[in-house]
Amino acid sequence: MRNAKMILDRAFQIAPVDKRIYGSFIEHLGRAVYTGIYQPGHPAADENGFRKDVIDLVKDLNVPIIRYPGGNFVSNFFWEDSVGPNRVPRLELAWRSLEPNTFGLDEFHKWTQKVGAETMMAVNLGTRGIADACNLLEYCNHPSGTKYSDLRISHGVKDPYNIKLWCLGNEMDGEWQLGKKTMEEYGRISHETAKAMKLIDPTIELVSCGSSFMDMPTFPQWEATTLEHNYDYVDYVSMHQYYGNLNNDSCDYLAKSDEMDAFIRTVISTCDFVKAKKRSKKTINLSFDEWNVWFHSKDQETDITQNHPWQVAPPLLEDHYNMEDALLVGLMLITLLRHADRVKIACLAQLVNVIAPIITEPDGTAWKQTIYYPFLHASTYGRGTVLQPLVDSPRHATLEHGDITDLESVAVYNEERGEVTIFAVNRNIEEDVALTADVRSFNGCQVVEHLLMTHEDLKAENSAAGQVVAPVQVPVSPVDGGTLTVKLPKASWNVIRLKCQ
Repeated sequence: MRNAKMILDRAFQIAPVDKRIYGSFIEHLGRAVYTGIYQPGHPAADENGFRKDVIDLVKDLNVPIIRYPGGNFVSNFFWEDSVGPNRVPRLELAWRSLEPNTFGLDEFHKWTQKVGAETMMAVNLGTRGIADACNLLEYCNHPSGTKYSDLRISHGVKDPYNIKLWCLGNEMDGEWQLGKKTMEEYGRISHETAKAMKLIDPTIELVSCGSSFMDMPTFPQWEATTLEHNYDYVDYVSMHQYYGNLNNDSCDYLAKSDEMDAFIRTVISTCDFVKAKKRSKKTINLSFDEWNVWFHSKDQETDITQNHPWQVAPPLLEDHYNMEDALLVGLMLITLLRHADRVKIACLAQLVNVIAPIITEPDGTAWKQTIYYPFLHASTYGRGTVLQPLVDSPRHATLEHGDITDLESVAVYNEERGEVTIFAVNRNIEEDVALTADVRSFNGCQVVEHLLMTHEDLKAENSAAGQVVAPVQVPVSPVDGGTLTVKLPKASWNVIRLKCQ
């Protein structure tokens, strides 16, 4: 047993949590839409063809915002095909599928209302541009009396959608992206598109594309150059990052959240460099609108897109997650919360079937992957003000990341509910950690519950047949003299809830 110490004080505040940090993502990719959230004729389908079993699981996650319709898909998206009575099928070039467009913008808006979420809409700056973005915004947000607002009304939607958060394209520096741009090209078109869109609706917020991921050769110069163009009109810069355990080194795999932390710090520095260069008083915040584990399904993706193209809703990117994946997702959530002062939006990519916490059986039910649970816990109990615990943790060696801490942790204080929640991962896969936490700042606090998720087999997965990996409640000693003592088993996700005066 190893020992760790923590001091948790209500004065050590980072920032209030923007609820949009618990966002997610639906792209027209694989089975995310068709046989995912939408399957007319399924026993669980409602009058709109929406799967009610999926709706229930999404509602439990309390996802406040969902990014749509991509992702790579958006860079050849003709939104007019996805609204109204006359739908036009298209070849979907990003994932080499056939898009029937039977589910589109109008259906997505209805679905988000069912699950209690708002839409984070992306515009096509790949094969289209400024005029198309303006037309889409007019369709969604203008009340009436114009070509596209009246088109919406003719489709039976009288009231505007009032979508307030918009992405200016997707991963525009990626060679895989249709309509890839140079830094200067994207800087110019995003500036002009943002300017035009804010003339139509000054209340919207806009997300500028950052580098596609941290290892791009354009990073971080892409952020610096593009923001020099569009800084005055955008509100956020996007970040995307996925991790995998390709080397089957679990110890090193759980260190990858340290890379995420470094990524965030670098983007913050770049944004603030442009702010200083422009002598601006405006601060650009971050939208980490794609993050997750993604590596299990790479061979499947290559086979289908290359050898069996032009299917409707083929099974693409269907990673089946295990215990260690859940730990890394928990670590990534802790990292996002630690940067709540600048990370205001984050989207777990994606929500259903495609690298997702929820899987559907086309002829059966929907079920929860291992990564469902850390996201559920953070979204449920991680609302309030983020606190920075002072942690003295033992360390262990990794192959590629040097010595790393056993314990990674953050806390959230919900003053309204009188609760403090500690999120903690013991990423030592061989030894338990005994945590002693000084919580005297919260007078008279007592433990409400300790939710623990762990498994002897780090490769253990859930399936439609059962939840092999799921959280359990474990007993915790009462807080004694302002000191909390708790055992964190090896390779474990822990949620410790305290009721305070």
